Amino acid sequence: MARKSVIQREKKRQKLEQKYHLIRRSSKKEISKVPSLIDKWEIHGKLESLPRNSAPIRLHRRCFSTGRPRANYRDFGLSGHILREMVHAGFLPGATRSSW
Repeated sequence: MARKSVIQREKKRQKLEQKYHLIRRSSKKEISKVPSLIDKWEIHGKLESLPRNSAPIRLHRRCFSTGRPRANYRDFGLSGHILREMVHAGFLPGATRSSW
């Protein structure tokens, strides 16, 4: 189980990303439309003035049940070992156990 503070930090990043999403997207569109380099630098300065944690690249996908940051499956939102436990228990319909 991940520490509570780490999970809360990730939630805070998600909120910031949603808050500044439209501003960030419109600034990036402006950069591609403006022909002069000086204007592009000004717009880029506006982008740099936004909080760092509002950038979508800083978000990290975590396991829904444990908060584990690694080995996550996007389809289920679970880490590998939790996914395996749930498949073995029969909680995920359509998913089968592998045997070789």
